[in-house]
Amino acid sequence: MHTREIIYLSKGLPKDSVYKNEPYVSGIWKEQTDELDVGLEQINGDQVANPEYHGGSDRVVCVYPFEHYAYWESVFVGKLTPSAFGENLTPKGMKEDEVCIGDIFQIGEAVLQVSQGRYPCSTINKRNNNNLLLKGIIKTGYTGYFFRVLEEGKITPDSQIKKLFSHPAQITVSSIHHLYFHDSSPSIEVIDKILAVKELAGQWRTYLLDLKEKIR
Repeated sequence: MHTREIIYLSKGLPKDSVYKNEPYVSGIWKEQTDELDVGLEQINGDQVANPEYHGGSDRVVCVYPFEHYAYWESVFVGKLTPSAFGENLTPKGMKEDEVCIGDIFQIGEAVLQVSQGRYPCSTINKRNNNNLLLKGIIKTGYTGYFFRVLEEGKITPDSQIKKLFSHPAQITVSSIHHLYFHDSSPSIEVIDKILAVKELAGQWRTYLLDLKEKIR
């Protein structure tokens, strides 16, 4: 396992932006900060614009692995700004194939649990002025993921990341993404195995139940 460390911390409130002459409001435009004050429902000073699809207790801390920055910069030949994917936490050593639903980490004072992979949306294209990024994220599975908060507390850039619990089911974030977006013949047995992980967030539970109905 790679050494886990924090590269960026970011937070922000929703703001008005324009993309291709179309106005939109989003919380994706976050700024680097030297502290995240993490609560059970949200981070202090960090909000979403569309609570129907974002935020809530299962999606308090948005994570995007730092390793992917170099990949995207090489593909699109351009430097990305910090929190380019609207994430709060940009760690190293915690990619989607290295964390499992239900895993628990202590980061600084906060105790956090992996709840779901991120279901990518087109706002990421707008944030980075790149119409190909969303398609690339779905193809690679470099989506990032979310933490729910088990214990509130502060996180600083020098906070240590300690793994407190490895979920026995060992369902990685990347494996769920692959099943949903790329498996041409998904197995009901595999879907049921994922659904049996009670720590899986409601949003992805719904997606997988719908998928299960389609293949019956």
